[in-house]
Amino acid sequence: MHIYSSKDLTSKQNYKFLTGSIIPRPIAWITTINPKTDVVNAAPFSYFNVVSKELPLVSLSINRKEQKMKDTAHNLLYQKEGVIHLVNDSVLTKMNQTAASLPADESELDNSNLTLVTSQEIAVPAIQEAPIRFEVRLHQYIPIEDHKKMIISDLFILEVLNYHFEDSIFDSVKEYIDPITFDPVARLAGNTYSHIAKTVNIKRPN
Repeated sequence: MHIYSSKDLTSKQNYKFLTGSIIPRPIAWITTINPKTDVVNAAPFSYFNVVSKELPLVSLSINRKEQKMKDTAHNLLYQKEGVIHLVNDSVLTKMNQTAASLPADESELDNSNLTLVTSQEIAVPAIQEAPIRFEVRLHQYIPIEDHKKMIISDLFILEVLNYHFEDSIFDSVKEYIDPITFDPVARLAGNTYSHIAKTVNIKRPN
């Protein structure tokens, strides 16, 4: 077995080992609004997961680049709301295009042919073509510091206010999301993504 001490590795090496090991990762394709310019920002992030169910909370971690907060993080902190979209092949290519780094006064959705629709409870619009989306509001913000007290990542705990499910993937009687029909795209390392190839059922012990 190969053993490495994280303190001896570069940031790039730690990134490769983490993102190559913790797979597959769900993708949060999130829209936010710049509160000063009203520009709608869209960007995908894979440091994303569930936090709790009694209060429906999800986590989203957005790494800083050279200690600078990204547009999505800035918008979430000051506008305090957004829409998280879950991704499958139907929107994968267009999602990837929104990963481009643009100035804060430019929208990644310009010239995308994606349809923005009004949300139920928040001011941030949603991307209609995504099969699942959550309207979210900021519940807690945690700046993540390194050992030198420099902020390296912005961690957001977001409350889900409304769920939107495409008809083809959702059984409204059983309130069940069909994972095979949904066929979500998950992030691996580098430029690689994955699908659900099969599922396995194992009963949990009492």
